[in-house]
Amino acid sequence: MNRFGPDEWSGLAMLVVCVGVGVPVVLGAEPDVPLAVWLTGFATVLGAALAALFTERGTVRYSLFGLAVVVSWGLVVSAPGAGLLPVLLVALAALGAEVVGVPVAFTVACANTAVVAVTAGRQGADAVTVLTASGFYALIQVASVLSIAASLRERRVRRELTEINVELSAAGVLLEESARTAERLRISRELHDLIGHQLTVLTLELEAARHRADGPAREHVERARTVARDLLADVRTTVGTLRTEHAADLAEALRRVGRQVPGLAVAVHIDDAVTTDEEQTAVLVRAMQEIVTNTLRHGNASTLRVEVVRDGDHIRLTAADDGCGAPDVLAGNGLRGLSERVTALGGAVDVDGAAGFTVTATVPVR
Repeated sequence: MNRFGPDEWSGLAMLVVCVGVGVPVVLGAEPDVPLAVWLTGFATVLGAALAALFTERGTVRYSLFGLAVVVSWGLVVSAPGAGLLPVLLVALAALGAEVVGVPVAFTVACANTAVVAVTAGRQGADAVTVLTASGFYALIQVASVLSIAASLRERRVRRELTEINVELSAAGVLLEESARTAERLRISRELHDLIGHQLTVLTLELEAARHRADGPAREHVERARTVARDLLADVRTTVGTLRTEHAADLAEALRRVGRQVPGLAVAVHIDDAVTTDEEQTAVLVRAMQEIVTNTLRHGNASTLRVEVVRDGDHIRLTAADDGCGAPDVLAGNGLRGLSERVTALGGAVDVDGAAGFTVTATVPVR
């Protein structure tokens, strides 16, 4: 379940305010239409606004928001004595900044202002009172729309910075591993080309000396030859180990990518039986980066669980979040790139958005 953060609390507070402004009608400020009809319209406004907020962008979302706005105009005009009921229009204008965009929200605010002016005129107010009331609510709407727009911009920038941080963490992990691999190869070449060569020459010289030595000297030469041969075998073993050593700790690499991601708790579990080479580690780290980025960008999730296990001849990475999911998954550039990397290793990627969002990537064991 998603955590209840500041945005959710502010939305709940606005909902309470919207419900509160309708109380005067219930308590006796009679509208020009039957009370049951007015209350039905009021419930329609709240329901359509909430549905628009939680509906994906598209025609349905815009239609729901438009329905809420139009019905709210009727509510306000039909209940001119309902006190602060025009606050409902302010709330819808602010909601419009997130649901349909700032330009449309300003258009709605202008129309709302005209509705407020008409309502004040229906109460018999003079021109000054009408201008004062409409101007007051116009300023509140403009301030609300700009505030929501600033909040959305800050949220977008914060998310982009988090995505950049995740990308930099992944790049840092891969650069460190690449540097370690290059250093291991350099050391192995030095051991093989310098020390290994010199020990080979020394072994041959001692072999020749053994055939020429007599008496006690022969025993010392034989012992030195044995030590040189053992040392040469140890150098060759060390060189082979350096060249075939497994990549860095995969668990730590994946945890670094998902560490300190604002608003998202990332848990990583790696089975002890899992071992990967440098190429596999690079692919899994990039997979982790893409999964975390997609969760931040689209998932609206609070937790992400990543598990890497050995399943027979394959290594399987499973990442599941508790977000909104996506019944119809449309792969973007990120998921396509992830699939291409995994496929290049002989593996496959599967996604499921039925409950939260789950990504499963499998690669063959090497």
